[in-house]
Amino acid sequence: MSVLVSDTSVLIDLERGALLESAFRLASGFAVPDLLYEREIKPYNGAQLIALGLRVEELEPEAVTRAQQYRHGCPALTTADSFALALAQARAWTLLTGDGPLRALAATERVDCHGLLWLLDQMEQDALASLRQLYEGLGLIVAHQRTRLPADEVRARLTRYGAALGLSP
Repeated sequence: MSVLVSDTSVLIDLERGALLESAFRLASGFAVPDLLYEREIKPYNGAQLIALGLRVEELEPEAVTRAQQYRHGCPALTTADSFALALAQARAWTLLTGDGPLRALAATERVDCHGLLWLLDQMEQDALASLRQLYEGLGLIVAHQRTRLPADEVRARLTRYGAALGLSP
């Protein structure tokens, strides 16, 4: 089974869009490094995510060293993001993030990396969420002031979902 290592923002966006349960039905499992879980997820909705199947993974010492190197080499990254990248790199798993500097470093490190919109495409492809759920969920996600998704890609998906639902643009 493939594993998706998520940063916090992807999980928050899924929750915002009421799409968490659908996402966790994907064939891929979801994981986060223990440091990210303890600092950013556990106090927020950690128990719910664990119940859905979120795996909390401890990094081996070599991966911790690599995370520290990522953090020092790219000050734009948080420690939690550095640990997520190190976990994905060490285990040859896919990283899920919308963070630009983290995506760029993942590409440099040859770590497979995707974002929220790719995840929604997977959910659509596997029929894990209805087009109405995807349409309404993506609408809720982009309505939030802190969401930074590519406007053209969001518009294309909303248009496609809306057309299939018979909604006028």
